This record gives sequence, structure tokens and C-alpha cells, in this order.
Amino acid sequence: MKLLIVRHAIAEDRFEFARHEIDDAERPLTAKGIERMRAGARGLRRAVERVDVLATSPLRRARQTADILQETLGAPKPMVVEQLAPGRGPDEIADWLGVLPADATVALVGHEPDLSELVGWLTTGEAHSLVELKKGAACLLEIPGAPCAGCAALEWLLPPRLMRALGGS
Repeated sequence: MKLLIVRHAIAEDRFEFARHEIDDAERPLTAKGIERMRAGARGLRRAVERVDVLATSPLRRARQTADILQETLGAPKPMVVEQLAPGRGPDEIADWLGVLPADATVALVGHEPDLSELVGWLTTGEAHSLVELKKGAACLLEIPGAPCAGCAALEWLLPPRLMRALGGS
């Protein structure tokens, strides 16, 4: 399995948004975040051959990011996966991934620090943040068998600026 991990794009300021007494789960991407993610997704199109499964956290900012990826990469419609919500463990995500075809390219859109902990857990067996996933960044893991602790190899890690450069922006 190839596992593309994408952190959601730049969202509205958490503290400013909280002043409006709206649930943080509804915090949207900014116009700048949308623009930069579209440019970054064009770069991902050069780095990833295909996406067979596109999964997103239920939070609005992640769903919006997944929609941009769908549009730009020609990926299937994003599915909301509760295991990608903030605070869920990497083993829960691995269990969900385990039911997918072993030859699939799966894209996950979620949040920090959960995503970098997932990368750490899949590559080393320890749920520690070993990579920095800035907003809109992506990395690709290769998982040769069933997803498990310490079974994956990191193929690449692209910060947002490099993704945009690959896309010609």
C-alpha cells in the first residue's frame, strides 16, 4: 500500500474563530489556505501516480482540503473517516487501513500532531512526531503488508512550498 498523508491547509485562526462561539470542528480554510492548497495539489499530481481511496477527518478544514485534492488529483469522492478525527490513535487508523486493498494508493487528510505521530508509529513502532507536517504538507509511505507498528518506509516528505514549486507556482 502507498499511503499519502496530507495535513489540512491553512484554516481560520482558532482563537478568533472561538470568539464567535462556533464549534471548532466547523472552522474553515482561509482564502489563502485554499489558494495554496490548490497550488500544492498540482505539485502532488506530479509526485503521486493515482489515488484510489481518499479519506478525511470529519472536521470542516480537512474535508475542504480533501475536496481540493479530489478535484486536482482526479481522486474518488472523499470519505469521512472518524479514525482521522483529532485525538485518535495510530492503531485505530491502521485497523481501518487494514481492510483496504494492499495494492491501493490511499490518501489521508487530517491534523497535527496525530498525522506525524501516525508516521512515527508506522515507520518506527513509536507514536512520536518524527517529521514536521506544516499546514498543507504531505508525505508518502510504502507499507509492504498489513499496516502495523514499524512496518512502513518513508518515501518522501514535501513541505508546502516545495509542493507548490512542483506544481509551477
